[in-house]
Amino acid sequence: MTITQLKYALAIAEHQNFTKAAEKCFVTQPTLSTQIQKLEDELDIVIFDRGKKPIELTEVGRKIVYQARNIVNEADRIQDIVDQQKGFIGGEFRLGIIPTIMPTLLPMFLNNFIKKYPKVKLKIEELTTEEIMTRINEGHLDAAIAATPLESDNIKERPLYYEPFVAYVPQNHRLRDNHTIQVSDLDIEDMLLLEDGHCFRDGVINLCKTFKGQDDEKFQLESGSIETLIKLSDEGLGMTLLPYLHTLDVSDKLNKNLRHFTEPSPAREVSIIYHKSELKMQIINAMHDVISGVVRGAIAFQNVEIISPLSK
Repeated sequence: MTITQLKYALAIAEHQNFTKAAEKCFVTQPTLSTQIQKLEDELDIVIFDRGKKPIELTEVGRKIVYQARNIVNEADRIQDIVDQQKGFIGGEFRLGIIPTIMPTLLPMFLNNFIKKYPKVKLKIEELTTEEIMTRINEGHLDAAIAATPLESDNIKERPLYYEPFVAYVPQNHRLRDNHTIQVSDLDIEDMLLLEDGHCFRDGVINLCKTFKGQDDEKFQLESGSIETLIKLSDEGLGMTLLPYLHTLDVSDKLNKNLRHFTEPSPAREVSIIYHKSELKMQIINAMHDVISGVVRGAIAFQNVEIISPLSK
């Protein structure tokens, strides 16, 4: 049994196809198939049910793949230890970012990071929180940036910053004349929300639940992007809440519709998250420091109250 064979098994389990797995591993399909057959022969079990389309893991195969992932991670730690000992910050780094953070945060830190750490090869994907947690647990992401807490035993969270909510109140709305907004002013029945699957949406729902005991069954409208919510709000369909960083680039015209909350402002905790195995910590630490330094100057709010994205 070799680490290479285990990596091949993990690739097949991920892609459910020998040809795609071989391409991912940069080997020919016959080479990969031969190595998997050798592994199965050595263990005297069948890992993959080749009669299914797509290929499926057998019952014992699922257990083998689970353990293989742990073994491969631990093997990777050896090189990781060496890199940390040498102070080397480089290599491939796979990062996930949730949609309500990606458009504002990425332009703020990416250029600074790649200039400071040119040996790091970043691969960045926009993913939902659920997708991120799955990929971290399966070893397909090294880290991610998401709203926390997530309360996962396998994932560690390191806060980057605390981002206040800001109300977007269009003309002719009942709160238009308010210079500041109270949390108790919110009514989920006239609130435009992101569609299901966005943790920012869940945070807004929990904010309304916490202070007014409202349920989440009375939405008028849901959308997939914050920009769409702003346009719909301008059409008189209701107010919405925005993450603070999204408000920094709005036009003067739209800026007139923004209303800040009285302190403590409701806010979301944004963290860099990673697997408890703590691989590539030197890159994670470097990214944490760069992002924290950049955002610290952009968010002036200090007195905030964190609203969890998790359902209560």
